[in-house]
Amino acid sequence: MQAQTHPLEPFFQQAVRNSYEGKLGLNDPDVTSYVAHLLCEFSETYKLFSVRDTMGRPVKELEAMMFAADPVNGDAPSFDAERAVRKHIGDYALFVAGMYPEASGPERRRRRQPSLGELIHAGKESYYIVSQFNLFEYEEEAGLFARLSDGFERCILGLTLVRDELGPRKPLMLPLVN
Repeated sequence: MQAQTHPLEPFFQQAVRNSYEGKLGLNDPDVTSYVAHLLCEFSETYKLFSVRDTMGRPVKELEAMMFAADPVNGDAPSFDAERAVRKHIGDYALFVAGMYPEASGPERRRRRQPSLGELIHAGKESYYIVSQFNLFEYEEEAGLFARLSDGFERCILGLTLVRDELGPRKPLMLPLVN
């Protein structure tokens, strides 16, 4: 039985392909597909904040997400949990930096939002860590995460181009989650 695709998947596949391949010359179908799928996932706000604290509340701050990913000094109960949270941090950083760049602007500290530099550092580092899980069930996708880490800034630029393609709009704030 074939997995059902998200209704927005064809739209986002085309938009990402146009920006990544057409404008940036980034010809990596796996990266293009991954980023398009990421846009589908995060079109549902609750998935943007899917990392939970020990009380089950959504973790909204990047620093708290990093703590949740740490299996030694933080909340991650296992290395598999570290990988899952680190993957989410990379996805979150890529999405926010590319689609909501104003969220890392001058007003960011009052809202406890990370700067663009902090997002880039966290995203690159997290995707790199995910790429190091390169054995057994993770072996096949390790290379994808290494490429996402290496080309993180280009991927952000590509998402910014996707956002611009979607049309002019007012600066947006990150969606709120209860």
